[in-house]
Amino acid sequence: MLTLALDTATGVCTVGLVRDGRILAEYSVSNGLTHSEGLMPQLDQMFVRTGIKKEETDRIAVSIGPGSFTGLRIGLAAAEAMAYAWHCGICGVNTLEAMAYNIPVEGVTLAPVLDAQKGNFYTAFYAWKGGELQTLQPVEMVGADALLQQLQSFGTPVMLMGECHKLKQRVLPAGISVAPDPLRLPKASSVALAAEKMDALEGEGVFSLRPYYIRKSEAEELWDKRHPEEKKE
Repeated sequence: MLTLALDTATGVCTVGLVRDGRILAEYSVSNGLTHSEGLMPQLDQMFVRTGIKKEETDRIAVSIGPGSFTGLRIGLAAAEAMAYAWHCGICGVNTLEAMAYNIPVEGVTLAPVLDAQKGNFYTAFYAWKGGELQTLQPVEMVGADALLQQLQSFGTPVMLMGECHKLKQRVLPAGISVAPDPLRLPKASSVALAAEKMDALEGEGVFSLRPYYIRKSEAEELWDKRHPEEKKE
């Protein structure tokens, strides 16, 4: 099975082709361009370099959040359009869970984090056991102090991943380290691997996926503040 995977949840735009668990190609770019500018050229280049026709794609695996609201919308819209045009299936993958596939190693707690703005972080905790990824704590949004406390609650070494640069500015407690960049950042191949056991949506169903935002956008929060009476209703 040929899977096209993409992740635009962060400042990194990453795309990849994986066939039956084997990575054929993976392109990751963080050059300041918006994903709306870079995503499709990046995909086109990958297909040209591999000599694979787009229509050979069996399924598309796309990261659906949490993450950048704009980035998620761009990636999901592109994935849905391609799945519908190429008559292939589509799978929506949790961004944090996919990142845990970067480090399939037992004996360590994986802590992918993403910047949720205003001093908050999206996070979840995972661990590998018997070749399977286990969720130790589901996705939530927490402040930096609360997150650092959570990181110290596990009886194993903890590996921080993702957008943890703001946490790196602090003195991290013993037993907590930051993964090197090749493993810390989102990888399209990990999105594909995370989707392997998922059922794909097909046909008109490809348009039923929704971004996993967790929190409201700033525009929605501002609207609620200005219309408190309608919020109560």
